[in-house]
Amino acid sequence: MSAPADERASQAPGIWRDALRRLRGSRAALGAASAIAILVALAILGPHLNPNRYDAIDWSCIAMPPGLEHAHWWGTDPLGRDLFVRTLLGTRISLAVGLLATLVSLLVGIGYGAVAGYAGGGVDHLMMRVIEILSGLPLIFFVILLTVVFGRSEYLLFAAIGAIGWLTMARIVRGQTMAIREREFIEAATAAGAGPVRILVRHVVPNVIGPVIVYATLMVPQIILFESFLSFLGLGIQEPQASLGTLIASGAAEMESAPWMLLIPSAVLAILLISFHVLGDALRDALDVGDL
Repeated sequence: MSAPADERASQAPGIWRDALRRLRGSRAALGAASAIAILVALAILGPHLNPNRYDAIDWSCIAMPPGLEHAHWWGTDPLGRDLFVRTLLGTRISLAVGLLATLVSLLVGIGYGAVAGYAGGGVDHLMMRVIEILSGLPLIFFVILLTVVFGRSEYLLFAAIGAIGWLTMARIVRGQTMAIREREFIEAATAAGAGPVRILVRHVVPNVIGPVIVYATLMVPQIILFESFLSFLGLGIQEPQASLGTLIASGAAEMESAPWMLLIPSAVLAILLISFHVLGDALRDALDVGDL
């Protein structure tokens, strides 16, 4: 590796240390990260803290309100199923959808965008036309079509969201790659005999990772909200499984007689979305990547 590239690489740890220091100094970022950590821990461990199963029906406790004097701490739904366990299970599923779909978007979007931005010319033109065509497909109708053809499945939901979710990521990476491909450390690596694959992996991707991390943090709540919307429409997670969207949908039907069925999952979803947005904004400021 040449001297300019070495100098560039040596600066990277300092940039991340400065970003971490700014994050530690932000009360909003620390509060959002703590809220996310608590919800993740509850989603993983919470169902094991309660003796009730998510699909067990308690005929003696139909639509029971929350209370600590009985085994159903957050109450039950119209079928007598424990709302505490189902809400935390729904949080786990919604988080899994958001994180897995974001991971797919990262892997596909980074690779696609980096290749398009570095290659330029006709290759870039062709690859961007593909993105424009896919961007013109309404995602909701795409999901409906897949559901009609293949049936309802959570794996189908992952595939449908992941098939479209990487497009914006690819555009961001392409723009960042085009901005740095003429920089001195890229030219130095090329002069040293590095091939395109090595340059992309060793030099381009590490230098675009900041905006990518910020956008990924902001993308997770978008996917969670979209999955909740699909589940609310009956196109997402199906019974007896539950996501926050399905719980909100069933709670909306009982809003007047049993408002806790709507308020509890809605509050969890709101805290989750707000926390991710606040953390994403704090990361954007800490890494100083501008508006995405």
